[in-house]
Amino acid sequence: MPRYSSIFVPAYAKINLTLSVLGRRDDGYHALASVMQTISLHDTLRITPNASGACVCETDVPALQSPDNLALRAAWLLAATAADGTPGVAIELRKEIPAQGGLGGGSGDAATVLVALNALWRTHHPQAELERLGATLGSDVPFFVRGGTCLIEGRGERVTPLPDVE
Repeated sequence: MPRYSSIFVPAYAKINLTLSVLGRRDDGYHALASVMQTISLHDTLRITPNASGACVCETDVPALQSPDNLALRAAWLLAATAADGTPGVAIELRKEIPAQGGLGGGSGDAATVLVALNALWRTHHPQAELERLGATLGSDVPFFVRGGTCLIEGRGERVTPLPDVE
């Protein structure tokens, strides 16, 4: 049986440097224009790929121990795109980003899982495809796939990199 190594990756929080709500869209979401910046506050994910075909996530926050956990949903979403069967992964999520604080903790966790598993599972999705997949999970996920300083438009699916804030 092959041995799989774990990786530890940070999932950064974000702040909104600007936020303009431009009206309601036909799909019920609000049209936004925002400048977002990742910050050093982060959750930590331990990601261990395996060949089981199962995706599981354990966390230190009991309320997040659920099939609705965005990190777990991101793993299942990417697994569905794998060409050579369904890979598996065990995710351990240690939370530092406060829930419901507007810092994007769950979205950052989901994006981090997409990016990390894309590399570990060698699914070879370009960044734009990861952003598109991420948009199906939540409005902030495409931003976190890219990170840094970005202009966010639409409901969050249009991400334009900007020079980093110093």
